[in-house]
Amino acid sequence: MTTHRTADPGELGTTGAPAASSAAATPGLSRPLVLLLATACGLVVANNYYAQPLLPALAGSLRVSSGVAGLCITLNQLGYALGLVFLVPLGDLLAPRRLVVTMLAVDTLALASAALAPGAGSLLAALAVVGLTGSAASVLIPLATSLAREDQRGRVVGILMTGLLLGVLLARTASGALDQLAGWRAVYGLAAAATGLLALALRLRLPKLPARQGQSYPRLLASVATLVRTEPLLRSRMASGALAFGCFQLLWTGLPFLLSDRPYHYSAATIGLFGLLGAAGALGARPIGRLQDRGSAHPATGLLLLTLAFAWAALAGGHHLLPLIAGILLLDVGAQGLNVLNQARIYTFPVALRSRVTTAYMTAYFLGGAVGATAAATLYAAAGWLGSCLTGLGLTAVAGALWLGDRRAAN
Repeated sequence: MTTHRTADPGELGTTGAPAASSAAATPGLSRPLVLLLATACGLVVANNYYAQPLLPALAGSLRVSSGVAGLCITLNQLGYALGLVFLVPLGDLLAPRRLVVTMLAVDTLALASAALAPGAGSLLAALAVVGLTGSAASVLIPLATSLAREDQRGRVVGILMTGLLLGVLLARTASGALDQLAGWRAVYGLAAAATGLLALALRLRLPKLPARQGQSYPRLLASVATLVRTEPLLRSRMASGALAFGCFQLLWTGLPFLLSDRPYHYSAATIGLFGLLGAAGALGARPIGRLQDRGSAHPATGLLLLTLAFAWAALAGGHHLLPLIAGILLLDVGAQGLNVLNQARIYTFPVALRSRVTTAYMTAYFLGGAVGATAAATLYAAAGWLGSCLTGLGLTAVAGALWLGDRRAAN
């Protein structure tokens, strides 16, 4: 076992390995608090996905084109990306409880503004702020790892990721159903109420940790780039995460083209039901996270990469329903499992660095997903479903080569 050196709050490692944290000396997280944090991750992230099934209703209600309504998604995701870059690093500088509660309070106001928006412009502005403050979920995860004992860190990450993934998975279904019952404004009104209650619960239950001294905000942001430059472990996890999420988005962006074409000719509603298969990845997050606690992260990563490879092989037979379903299930388990292990591994960095490590990792993760989503439509048009599957298999092979490089470096 490698013994990592200890870093003070502002220190960046220079040996290519993260320094040890003081988390092992903490009493650990209670089960109720872990469940509260997992619920928080799910609810906060869900706020960024309610709009997707509501776009036709928004366009009709506000009398705008579908293109303008689609900006709700674009600006929301842009806001989230800006939050990752400019707000999440503050978790290494400010008192964590105050930061999280403040972000959720602003999120509550933005959601309420969305519910009351008189026109498209005010709605777009509100949803951009919802995305910005929705990055609070990426503050909660490193905060949880700093409160957890070292031997429970992987399990905690797994539980929080289960909550987050279920939030993403169920948000679209919940908003679509509520829109049918009470209209799209009720969706954002209830979301505002839930987020406000969540902010209050976290204010009461999170321990009061002090702010960290010694760095200015500009130096804090600049140190993210320094971390990426000096820490090989972080770079390898960023690349692995980007490739895994690229595969995930390549599948889910291209899948509607396949299912609406021969031989399926499924409706949009039927295609949406395939998203429920994503529950496999969400429910697998907790047991996969435990593998980090047992020191088995590296071999487990190899098995998950094999799972991805088998998934693409099954998906190549996607003109038949059973191989398609099997491939979706395997790919969700593989891609989401890799994300859980990657995050559990980067949180072996010192507590004082974890928000910045999160910024670096999640930025690479979403960039990889953006590339995969962008490529999916072009690939399907140029090379069909098989071309998409072969591309996904190629991305998996690159991730496998990185895994072999990690193995050689460890020996």
